[in-house]
Amino acid sequence: MAAGWRPAPIVRDMIWSIHCEDKPDSLALRQETRPSHVEYLGGFDVAVGGPLINEAGEMCGSCILLEAPDRAAAEAFAANDPYAKAGLFERVSIHEFKTVFWPK
Repeated sequence: MAAGWRPAPIVRDMIWSIHCEDKPDSLALRQETRPSHVEYLGGFDVAVGGPLINEAGEMCGSCILLEAPDRAAAEAFAANDPYAKAGLFERVSIHEFKTVFWPK
């Protein structure tokens, strides 16, 4: 097994990968909405989450691994994210994520 990794933990629900790309020139909207977005995440079983960074070192999207019972719950989570409600995202994709390895 690779150093620094362990087998994936047992989770109650499925893990969903939520990949969001910001609309062009929307960094100010992201920064303005960020406190409510971070507070929103705190109410859910987010395994991993954080911003995507572009070549200029600026935030340009989000990647979240969410534990949720089904696709409908993951879609509802994504739709109710303050970033989504503010119109920040150009594109959102949601996929079931099969955990194989997990960081220690």
